[in-house]
Amino acid sequence: MCLLVFAWKSHPRYRLIFAGNRDEFHDRPAAPLGWWTEPEYRDILAGRDLQAGGTWLGLARNGAFGVVTNYRDMQRPLPGAPSRGELITQWLTQGRTAEQFAGALGTRAAEYAGFNLLIADPGDGNMVYAANRASPFARALEPGIYGLSNHLLDTPWPKLERTRARFERLVATDDPSLDDLERMLGDREPARDEDLPATGLPPERERLLSAPFIVDTNYGTRCTTLVTVAPSGRVRVRERRFDPSGRSVGMEEFTYAAGP
Repeated sequence: MCLLVFAWKSHPRYRLIFAGNRDEFHDRPAAPLGWWTEPEYRDILAGRDLQAGGTWLGLARNGAFGVVTNYRDMQRPLPGAPSRGELITQWLTQGRTAEQFAGALGTRAAEYAGFNLLIADPGDGNMVYAANRASPFARALEPGIYGLSNHLLDTPWPKLERTRARFERLVATDDPSLDDLERMLGDREPARDEDLPATGLPPERERLLSAPFIVDTNYGTRCTTLVTVAPSGRVRVRERRFDPSGRSVGMEEFTYAAGP
């Protein structure tokens, strides 16, 4: 997941409104959004990375939520580093609070390549942001509207600034629709060259990755995921999948009442 915006405890109808694009290599196999079937994972609703076995975004039957993004830097991959996608399955299958989970993770976060992690408790608990390139490592988030890409939370990259401004307008309405959120994330316009971030990539690569929705034959937006969680516990999740040309190739949607 490489671009996401979310409203946390800041809308009268929803505890969480989330919208995100997952960008990945097209040849990396993945299963679409669905309930996992293994006994130890049967309470997880998520897509699945079929190469490493984890996921980029998931929810539990009790309403817990988690999403992870890579942190873009030029450091060499850590030999034998565990998959960052396992962080979501670990979070969704253990009984600690978000703050407890992040506290324990901090002691081993350096084992992973750079990551950003957002995890939210079920019910009226907390949302915690953690990043192993940030200091402090983790913090609970106040109610508000946030954005995240492949740098630290709210880093003002052009695509994040543009998408968050549109998101704020949608969230200001009485009941933002999933269709409107999906259209917002379908923006394929790259940033102007003078506005491109300098992350160490060649200019043409920076330009390609500066669009909220990335279209490329090798690497691009693989899916768009939308989540709403109401104070009552009603959860709605939609995932739309795309091929290398940016054409929709499938959509899954689930609604359930979160509970034990």
